[in-house]
Amino acid sequence: MSKNADLSANSLANGLSTSSANAKETQSAIAYRLLKQRILDGALPAGTQLLEHEAAELLNMSRTPVREAMIRLHQDGMVDIRPRHGMRVLPISADDMQEIYDVLTALEGSAAATLAERGMTEQQKQELETTVAEMDNALARDDLLAWASADEAFHAKLIEFSQNKRMIGMVSQLWEQSHRARMLTLKMRPRPTRSNREHQALIETIASGKVKQARQMHENHRKKASQLLITLLRELGATQI
Repeated sequence: MSKNADLSANSLANGLSTSSANAKETQSAIAYRLLKQRILDGALPAGTQLLEHEAAELLNMSRTPVREAMIRLHQDGMVDIRPRHGMRVLPISADDMQEIYDVLTALEGSAAATLAERGMTEQQKQELETTVAEMDNALARDDLLAWASADEAFHAKLIEFSQNKRMIGMVSQLWEQSHRARMLTLKMRPRPTRSNREHQALIETIASGKVKQARQMHENHRKKASQLLITLLRELGATQI
């Protein structure tokens, strides 16, 4: 088994303690969540092969829930399953990332426009502003991981507030697919102070009910982010991650 497949005792314990708090979560769901998180965070990078019994030992579980988790990951398009070879983590190419961000840009721009047209509640505005404050605080501490987490929270709330269930589901899947690339390039990008200001400006535009401006502002924000990410991937020669 690859060194990259090793789970730290702490991360595994945290994952299992979280899951134990949810009595309704099955062993299969726990295995799926833990394996998927390791893939998204890059601990199981593209090309990693993991036999069923190895994954079971890794998670300290029986093979049945692990097998079911692998099937779900295969249905998500994250792994390939081969008889007697277990699962292999599938790569995402730079071209894949371009397609993902093209769709993501359109959907999030639509969510911003929808929220501006419908009107944002004071609580929603405060929640978005809280994430921007968290991004500012993270940068002040030079904590890029915390910044990335707050950035994801901002975009997740924006989509959530659209109240479009299909859009929420589609964007969530796209974010998962792009997570590996964002983490890979996180420390290579310019300090994202400008990004924080663009988030705050978007909040004010949405709150003012400026529908067209909100859509355009967010689409421009996303396009700049995607261009930077794709450029970095190509410069790295990381055509597949």
